[in-house]
Amino acid sequence: MRNYPVLAISVGKPQQVSFQRTSVETAIYKTNVIRPVYLSKTNLDGDVQADQKNHGGPDKALCAHCFKRYPYWEERLGKTLDLGTFGENLTIDNLIEEEAYIGDTFQFGEAIIQISQPRRPCFKLGVKMAEPTLAAQFQETGYTGFYFRVLKTGIVNLDNPLQFISRPEFTMSISELNRITYSNPKDCTGLETALSIDELAESWRRGLEKKLGV
Repeated sequence: MRNYPVLAISVGKPQQVSFQRTSVETAIYKTNVIRPVYLSKTNLDGDVQADQKNHGGPDKALCAHCFKRYPYWEERLGKTLDLGTFGENLTIDNLIEEEAYIGDTFQFGEAIIQISQPRRPCFKLGVKMAEPTLAAQFQETGYTGFYFRVLKTGIVNLDNPLQFISRPEFTMSISELNRITYSNPKDCTGLETALSIDELAESWRRGLEKKLGV
């Protein structure tokens, strides 16, 4: 059985931050937690999404980032980055976008979680990091991380690796989905293939349908 260590569990609540002579509300500032925490169908206990329309809901219960991408971003940004810097709930080792597939299902402590879509970072990531183009850089590189939905709720903690359970017979990697979404949006065959994946998050599906003119 494949196991993927969880190096950090992070939660945060909305706060106001300065942006272009005004302020915006964001929950991208996270705090690492080392205690056991309850994972519901929509979030970790203590974690609240500021923008429920774009960042919340059952298909986006957990945001994950790949620890193996941290060295790249540290070099690109010229600074050392703490785990959870990108606003993710889970910082996972050894699971990168090329190897993470829509519908991949894992045991995580008492909970069972399933990959639902890539992360689509918004401008607030750039606000936090003082790098206005950072969200675009995430899309260009494909180093976006991804979201999980929760199939079974329960207590989770840092001692619990993600234990791989299953992968749908028909699916697509996060990396490939990023490619056809951002780098090659006129790939009609790829778009149609992605739309046929049952486990793909509904919001992402709607975006692909718009590209196809469905």
